[in-house]
Amino acid sequence: QVQLVESGGGLVQAGGSLRLSCAASGRTFSSYTMGWFRQAPGKEREFVGAITWSGRSTYYADSVKGRFTISRDNALNTVYLQMNSLKPEETAVYYCAADRYGASRYGYEYDYWGQGTQVTVSS
Repeated sequence: QVQLVESGGGLVQAGGSLRLSCAASGRTFSSYTMGWFRQAPGKEREFVGAITWSGRSTYYADSVKGRFTISRDNALNTVYLQMNSLKPEETAVYYCAADRYGASRYGYEYDYWGQGTQVTVSS
């Protein structure tokens, strides 16, 4: 069992930066791929990026490549999402999720989810 708690959301101006954190409980955190997703009002949840258990590989949605960076600290049971050059259309609830098997872009393949943290980007 893994419990996930996101933090770091808030209000930021367009072009600004935020760093989200996702703290995990459970001794097996380091064996999970971790993903970030987001869901804007009235829209479907979308994949943002993922990082493998070792941290050696990361994957990103095309829309965030070059601006967002995912990292993890297995000693702290925490994964991070650094978001730069934020755009108003990226206003959404951001979720972290844990996947036992691999770095997937599909939310249904993830086993555990956090409650989400709101990110609002003003124009």
